[in-house]
Amino acid sequence: MLEDGSLYAGEARGDFRETPCEVVFNTSMTGYVEILTDPSYAGQGIVMTYPMIGNYGVSKEDFESDKLQPCAFLVHELCDTPSNFRNTQTIDSLLKEYGIPCMSGLDTRAVVKKLRESGTMRGVITDDISDKDRLMQVIKDFRQEKLVESVTLREKRVRGEENSGAKIALMDFGTKRNITNNLVKRGCVVTEYPAWTTAEEVLRDKPDGIMLSNGPGDPADCVDIIKEIRKFYDVGIPTFAICLGHQLMALSVGGETERMKYGHRGANHPVKFLHEDRTYLSSQNHGYMVNGKGLPSNAEINCINVNDKTVEGIVYHGKPIFTVQFHPEASAGPRDTSFLFDRFLKMVAEGRYDD
Repeated sequence: MLEDGSLYAGEARGDFRETPCEVVFNTSMTGYVEILTDPSYAGQGIVMTYPMIGNYGVSKEDFESDKLQPCAFLVHELCDTPSNFRNTQTIDSLLKEYGIPCMSGLDTRAVVKKLRESGTMRGVITDDISDKDRLMQVIKDFRQEKLVESVTLREKRVRGEENSGAKIALMDFGTKRNITNNLVKRGCVVTEYPAWTTAEEVLRDKPDGIMLSNGPGDPADCVDIIKEIRKFYDVGIPTFAICLGHQLMALSVGGETERMKYGHRGANHPVKFLHEDRTYLSSQNHGYMVNGKGLPSNAEINCINVNDKTVEGIVYHGKPIFTVQFHPEASAGPRDTSFLFDRFLKMVAEGRYDD
Protein backbone atom coordinates (compact mmCIF):
# COMPACT_ATOMS: atom_id res chain seq x y z
CA MET A 1 0.00 0.00 0.00
CA LEU A 2 1.41 3.36 -1.06
CA GLU A 3 0.77 6.64 0.71
CA ASP A 4 -1.79 7.64 -1.95
CA GLY A 5 -3.88 4.61 -0.94
CA SER A 6 -3.12 2.47 -4.00
CA LEU A 7 -2.86 -1.29 -3.38
CA TYR A 8 -0.77 -3.95 -5.14
CA ALA A 9 -1.09 -7.66 -4.41
CA GLY A 10 1.63 -10.31 -4.33
CA GLU A 11 2.97 -13.36 -2.52
CA ALA A 12 4.71 -13.19 0.85
CA ARG A 13 8.35 -14.33 0.56
CA GLY A 14 11.57 -13.92 2.50
CA ASP A 15 11.19 -13.11 6.19
CA PHE A 16 7.77 -11.56 5.66
CA ARG A 17 6.26 -9.18 8.18
CA GLU A 18 4.45 -5.86 8.05
CA THR A 19 7.08 -3.28 7.13
CA PRO A 20 6.90 0.43 6.27
CA CYS A 21 9.53 1.86 3.92
CA GLU A 22 10.33 4.42 1.27
CA VAL A 23 9.46 2.71 -2.03
CA VAL A 24 12.03 3.15 -4.82
CA PHE A 25 12.80 1.26 -8.02
CA ASN A 26 15.98 -0.04 -9.62
CA THR A 27 16.25 -0.77 -13.35
CA SER A 28 19.29 -3.08 -13.23
CA MET A 29 19.01 -6.42 -15.04
CA THR A 30 21.71 -8.06 -12.88
CA GLY A 31 23.61 -7.29 -9.69
CA TYR A 32 20.78 -7.92 -7.24
CA VAL A 33 23.18 -9.22 -4.55
CA GLU A 34 25.26 -6.04 -4.74
CA ILE A 35 22.08 -3.95 -4.67
CA LEU A 36 20.73 -5.77 -1.62
CA THR A 37 24.00 -5.20 0.27
CA ASP A 38 24.49 -1.53 -0.70
CA PRO A 39 24.12 0.60 2.49
CA SER A 40 22.68 3.44 0.41
CA TYR A 41 19.39 1.48 0.39
CA ALA A 42 18.94 1.61 4.16
CA GLY A 43 15.34 2.55 4.98
CA GLN A 44 14.03 1.72 1.51
CA GLY A 45 11.95 -0.94 -0.17
CA ILE A 46 13.40 -1.77 -3.59
CA VAL A 47 11.15 -2.54 -6.55
CA MET A 48 13.17 -4.37 -9.21
CA THR A 49 11.93 -3.60 -12.71
CA TYR A 50 13.57 -6.62 -14.36
CA PRO A 51 10.91 -9.38 -14.47
CA MET A 52 12.89 -12.29 -12.96
CA ILE A 53 15.26 -11.88 -10.03
CA GLY A 54 17.49 -14.60 -8.61
CA ASN A 55 18.19 -16.70 -11.73
CA TYR A 56 21.94 -16.95 -11.02
CA GLY A 57 21.51 -17.37 -7.28
CA VAL A 58 23.76 -15.91 -4.58
CA SER A 59 27.48 -15.68 -4.00
CA LYS A 60 28.44 -13.86 -0.81
CA GLU A 61 31.72 -12.90 -2.48
CA ASP A 62 29.58 -10.23 -4.19
CA PHE A 63 28.45 -8.59 -0.94
CA GLU A 64 29.09 -4.83 -0.78
CA SER A 65 28.68 -4.77 3.02
CA ASP A 66 28.29 -7.22 5.89
CA LYS A 67 24.53 -7.62 5.61
CA LEU A 68 21.41 -6.93 3.55
CA GLN A 69 20.44 -3.26 3.84
CA PRO A 70 16.92 -2.47 2.49
CA CYS A 71 13.69 -2.66 4.51
CA ALA A 72 12.02 -4.79 1.83
CA PHE A 73 12.53 -6.40 -1.59
CA LEU A 74 9.73 -6.25 -4.17
CA VAL A 75 9.84 -8.30 -7.39
CA HIS A 76 7.66 -9.69 -10.18
CA GLU A 77 9.15 -13.19 -10.12
CA LEU A 78 11.59 -14.74 -7.64
CA CYS A 79 13.58 -17.60 -9.15
CA ASP A 80 13.78 -20.64 -6.86
CA THR A 81 15.92 -22.77 -9.21
CA PRO A 82 19.06 -20.69 -9.87
CA SER A 83 21.84 -21.97 -12.09
CA ASN A 84 25.41 -20.70 -11.82
CA PHE A 85 28.74 -22.28 -10.86
CA ARG A 86 29.20 -19.65 -8.11
CA ASN A 87 25.73 -20.11 -6.64
CA THR A 88 25.48 -21.10 -2.96
CA GLN A 89 21.80 -20.38 -2.17
CA THR A 90 18.57 -18.87 -3.45
CA ILE A 91 17.56 -15.25 -3.00
CA ASP A 92 14.59 -16.36 -0.88
CA SER A 93 16.86 -18.20 1.57
CA LEU A 94 19.22 -15.21 1.68
CA LEU A 95 16.34 -12.85 2.52
CA LYS A 96 15.21 -15.19 5.30
CA GLU A 97 18.76 -15.47 6.64
CA TYR A 98 19.07 -11.70 7.01
CA GLY A 99 15.48 -10.98 8.04
CA ILE A 100 14.33 -9.08 4.95
CA PRO A 101 10.66 -9.29 3.92
CA CYS A 102 9.86 -9.78 0.25
CA MET A 103 6.89 -9.72 -2.09
CA SER A 104 6.88 -11.61 -5.40
CA GLY A 105 4.17 -11.81 -8.04
CA LEU A 106 3.92 -8.02 -7.81
CA ASP A 107 2.84 -5.96 -10.82
CA THR A 108 6.13 -4.09 -10.75
CA ARG A 109 5.35 -2.28 -14.00
CA ALA A 110 2.26 -0.70 -12.42
CA VAL A 111 4.17 0.28 -9.25
CA VAL A 112 7.01 1.87 -11.23
CA LYS A 113 4.60 3.77 -13.48
CA LYS A 114 2.93 5.13 -10.34
CA LEU A 115 6.28 6.23 -8.86
CA ARG A 116 7.40 7.85 -12.12
CA GLU A 117 4.15 9.80 -12.35
CA SER A 118 3.72 10.71 -8.69
CA GLY A 119 7.30 10.57 -7.39
CA THR A 120 8.89 8.41 -4.71
CA MET A 121 6.38 7.55 -1.98
CA ARG A 122 6.35 5.89 1.38
CA GLY A 123 4.48 2.63 1.66
CA VAL A 124 3.93 -0.51 3.73
CA ILE A 125 3.91 -4.20 2.89
CA THR A 126 1.40 -6.19 4.91
CA ASP A 127 -0.71 -9.34 4.95
CA ASP A 128 -3.70 -7.56 6.51
CA ILE A 129 -5.58 -4.78 4.69
CA SER A 130 -8.71 -4.97 6.83
CA ASP A 131 -7.97 -1.60 8.46
CA LYS A 132 -6.72 0.79 5.78
CA ASP A 133 -6.87 3.77 8.10
CA ARG A 134 -4.39 2.04 10.41
CA LEU A 135 -2.09 1.29 7.48
CA MET A 136 -2.20 4.90 6.36
CA GLN A 137 -1.17 5.94 9.86
CA VAL A 138 1.72 3.44 9.79
CA ILE A 139 2.88 5.02 6.54
CA LYS A 140 2.54 8.56 7.89
CA ASP A 141 4.47 7.65 11.04
CA PHE A 142 7.39 6.15 9.09
CA ARG A 143 10.58 8.21 9.43
CA GLN A 144 14.09 7.76 8.10
CA GLU A 145 16.40 9.09 10.80
CA LYS A 146 20.15 8.81 11.41
CA LEU A 147 20.58 6.48 8.45
CA VAL A 148 24.29 7.23 8.01
CA GLU A 149 24.91 6.54 11.69
CA SER A 150 23.09 3.21 11.35
CA VAL A 151 25.30 1.87 8.52
CA THR A 152 28.75 3.32 9.24
CA LEU A 153 31.67 1.51 10.90
CA ARG A 154 31.78 1.38 14.68
CA GLU A 155 35.58 1.87 14.77
CA LYS A 156 38.27 2.56 12.20
CA ARG A 157 39.98 -0.26 10.32
CA VAL A 158 42.83 -0.59 7.84
CA ARG A 159 42.77 -2.41 4.49
CA GLY A 160 45.78 -3.08 2.27
CA GLU A 161 48.29 -2.90 5.12
CA GLU A 162 50.75 -4.87 2.99
CA ASN A 163 50.78 -2.14 0.33
CA SER A 164 53.36 0.62 0.04
CA GLY A 165 51.39 3.16 -1.98
CA ALA A 166 49.38 6.24 -1.03
CA LYS A 167 47.73 6.42 2.39
CA ILE A 168 44.02 7.08 1.80
CA ALA A 169 41.52 8.01 4.52
CA LEU A 170 38.06 6.76 3.53
CA MET A 171 35.15 8.37 5.35
CA ASP A 172 32.51 5.66 5.68
CA PHE A 173 29.03 7.14 5.27
CA GLY A 174 27.75 3.75 4.08
CA THR A 175 30.58 2.78 1.77
CA LYS A 176 30.53 -0.10 -0.69
CA ARG A 177 33.41 -2.55 -0.41
CA ASN A 178 34.40 -2.10 -4.03
CA ILE A 179 35.44 1.51 -3.38
CA THR A 180 38.06 0.25 -0.96
CA ASN A 181 38.89 -2.67 -3.27
CA ASN A 182 39.61 -0.29 -6.16
CA LEU A 183 42.05 1.66 -4.02
CA VAL A 184 43.74 -1.39 -2.48
CA LYS A 185 44.33 -3.08 -5.84
CA ARG A 186 46.05 0.14 -6.94
CA GLY A 187 48.52 -0.23 -4.09
CA CYS A 188 46.92 2.07 -1.52
CA VAL A 189 46.78 1.62 2.23
CA VAL A 190 43.17 2.49 3.06
CA THR A 191 42.05 3.48 6.56
CA GLU A 192 38.25 3.48 6.87
CA TYR A 193 36.81 5.87 9.47
CA PRO A 194 33.36 5.98 11.10
CA ALA A 195 31.17 8.79 9.76
CA TRP A 196 31.37 10.81 12.99
CA THR A 197 35.19 10.97 13.02
CA THR A 198 36.47 14.56 13.20
CA ALA A 199 38.68 16.04 10.52
CA GLU A 200 41.34 16.70 13.14
CA GLU A 201 41.49 13.01 14.07
CA VAL A 202 41.77 11.95 10.43
CA LEU A 203 44.46 14.53 9.63
CA ARG A 204 46.52 13.46 12.64
CA ASP A 205 47.04 10.15 10.84
CA LYS A 206 48.65 12.13 7.96
CA PRO A 207 46.80 10.65 4.98
CA ASP A 208 47.90 11.47 1.44
CA GLY A 209 44.28 11.77 0.27
CA ILE A 210 40.66 11.67 1.40
CA MET A 211 37.86 9.53 -0.04
CA LEU A 212 34.26 10.50 0.79
CA SER A 213 31.92 7.54 0.29
CA ASN A 214 28.36 6.94 -0.78
CA GLY A 215 25.61 6.48 1.81
CA PRO A 216 21.87 6.68 2.53
CA GLY A 217 19.39 9.43 3.28
CA ASP A 218 19.04 13.18 2.90
CA PRO A 219 22.49 14.84 2.79
CA ALA A 220 21.14 17.95 4.53
CA ASP A 221 20.54 15.84 7.66
CA CYS A 222 24.31 15.30 8.07
CA VAL A 223 24.94 18.68 9.71
CA ASP A 224 27.95 17.73 11.84
CA ILE A 225 29.55 15.70 9.04
CA ILE A 226 29.24 18.64 6.65
CA LYS A 227 31.18 20.84 9.08
CA GLU A 228 34.04 18.32 9.19
CA ILE A 229 34.13 18.03 5.39
CA ARG A 230 34.48 21.80 5.16
CA LYS A 231 37.69 21.45 7.18
CA PHE A 232 39.09 19.01 4.60
CA TYR A 233 38.20 21.54 1.90
CA ASP A 234 39.91 24.40 3.75
CA VAL A 235 43.08 22.36 4.32
CA GLY A 236 43.15 21.51 0.61
CA ILE A 237 44.03 17.84 0.97
CA PRO A 238 43.43 15.82 -2.25
CA THR A 239 39.84 14.57 -2.08
CA PHE A 240 37.63 12.36 -4.24
CA ALA A 241 33.93 12.01 -3.33
CA ILE A 242 31.24 9.65 -4.59
CA CYS A 243 27.43 9.98 -4.43
CA LEU A 244 26.50 11.12 -0.88
CA GLY A 245 30.08 12.32 -0.44
CA HIS A 246 29.66 14.46 -3.58
CA GLN A 247 26.50 16.01 -2.13
CA LEU A 248 28.08 16.63 1.28
CA MET A 249 31.10 18.38 -0.25
CA ALA A 250 28.78 20.69 -2.20
CA LEU A 251 26.80 21.50 0.94
CA SER A 252 29.99 22.19 2.88
CA VAL A 253 30.92 25.04 0.52
CA GLY A 254 27.47 26.63 0.31
CA GLY A 255 25.87 24.58 -2.45
CA GLU A 256 22.33 23.25 -2.38
CA THR A 257 20.79 19.80 -2.71
CA GLU A 258 17.22 18.82 -3.44
CA ARG A 259 15.08 15.69 -3.49
CA MET A 260 14.55 14.21 -6.94
CA LYS A 261 11.13 13.10 -8.16
CA TYR A 262 12.07 9.43 -8.27
CA GLY A 263 15.88 9.41 -8.33
CA HIS A 264 18.43 7.52 -10.39
CA ARG A 265 18.82 3.83 -9.52
CA GLY A 266 20.21 1.48 -12.11
CA ALA A 267 23.26 0.38 -14.07
CA ASN A 268 22.91 2.18 -17.40
CA HIS A 269 22.73 5.90 -16.67
CA PRO A 270 24.59 7.95 -19.32
CA VAL A 271 26.96 10.63 -17.98
CA LYS A 272 28.55 13.20 -20.28
CA PHE A 273 32.04 14.46 -19.43
CA LEU A 274 31.87 17.98 -20.81
CA HIS A 275 35.61 18.54 -21.33
CA GLU A 276 35.95 15.29 -23.26
CA ASP A 277 32.64 15.61 -25.13
CA ARG A 278 32.27 11.94 -24.34
CA THR A 279 29.55 9.93 -22.63
CA TYR A 280 30.04 6.96 -20.31
CA LEU A 281 27.50 4.53 -18.86
CA SER A 282 27.37 4.54 -15.08
CA SER A 283 25.87 2.81 -12.07
CA GLN A 284 23.76 5.13 -9.91
CA ASN A 285 21.76 5.02 -6.70
CA HIS A 286 20.52 8.32 -5.31
CA GLY A 287 17.30 10.14 -4.52
CA TYR A 288 18.88 13.57 -3.91
CA MET A 289 21.05 15.73 -6.15
CA VAL A 290 23.23 18.82 -6.15
CA ASN A 291 21.17 21.40 -8.02
CA GLY A 292 24.08 23.67 -8.98
CA LYS A 293 22.92 26.64 -6.91
CA GLY A 294 25.06 28.40 -4.31
CA LEU A 295 28.33 26.79 -5.35
CA PRO A 296 31.50 28.92 -5.02
CA SER A 297 33.05 30.51 -8.11
CA ASN A 298 35.82 27.91 -8.28
CA ALA A 299 33.31 25.04 -8.57
CA GLU A 300 32.86 23.84 -12.15
CA ILE A 301 30.19 21.34 -13.15
CA ASN A 302 32.14 19.03 -15.45
CA CYS A 303 29.70 16.09 -15.80
CA ILE A 304 25.97 16.03 -16.50
CA ASN A 305 23.33 13.33 -16.85
CA VAL A 306 22.43 12.94 -20.53
CA ASN A 307 18.79 12.07 -19.78
CA ASP A 308 17.78 14.92 -17.48
CA LYS A 309 20.84 17.27 -17.47
CA THR A 310 21.28 16.99 -13.70
CA VAL A 311 24.68 17.55 -12.08
CA GLU A 312 26.90 14.44 -12.14
CA GLY A 313 30.33 15.85 -11.30
CA ILE A 314 32.09 18.93 -9.91
CA VAL A 315 35.73 20.07 -9.97
CA TYR A 316 36.87 22.62 -7.39
CA HIS A 317 39.56 24.66 -9.12
CA GLY A 318 42.40 25.85 -6.92
CA LYS A 319 41.79 22.82 -4.70
CA PRO A 320 42.80 19.21 -5.44
CA ILE A 321 39.16 18.12 -5.13
CA PHE A 322 36.69 16.51 -7.52
CA THR A 323 33.39 14.76 -6.86
CA VAL A 324 30.94 12.59 -8.80
CA GLN A 325 27.31 11.65 -8.28
CA PHE A 326 27.60 8.25 -9.99
CA HIS A 327 29.49 5.11 -8.90
CA PRO A 328 32.84 4.55 -10.68
CA GLU A 329 33.41 1.43 -8.54
CA ALA A 330 30.30 -0.12 -10.19
CA SER A 331 29.19 -3.32 -8.38
CA ALA A 332 26.71 -3.67 -9.88
CA GLY A 333 27.07 -1.94 -13.20
CA PRO A 334 29.53 -0.93 -15.89
CA ARG A 335 33.15 -0.16 -15.07
CA ASP A 336 33.45 2.56 -17.71
CA THR A 337 34.50 5.23 -15.21
CA SER A 338 36.87 3.23 -12.99
CA PHE A 339 39.68 5.37 -14.46
CA LEU A 340 38.60 8.05 -11.98
CA PHE A 341 40.41 6.14 -9.24
CA ASP A 342 43.60 6.47 -11.30
CA ARG A 343 42.88 10.17 -11.78
CA PHE A 344 42.45 10.53 -8.01
CA LEU A 345 45.78 8.84 -7.26
CA LYS A 346 47.50 10.98 -9.88
CA MET A 347 46.06 14.01 -8.11
CA VAL A 348 47.30 12.66 -4.77
CA ALA A 349 50.80 12.28 -6.18
CA GLU A 350 50.88 15.70 -7.87
CA GLY A 351 48.72 17.69 -5.48
CA ARG A 352 46.49 19.04 -8.23
CA TYR A 353 43.53 18.00 -10.37
CA ASP A 354 44.27 17.43 -14.05
CA ASP A 355 41.67 15.95 -16.42
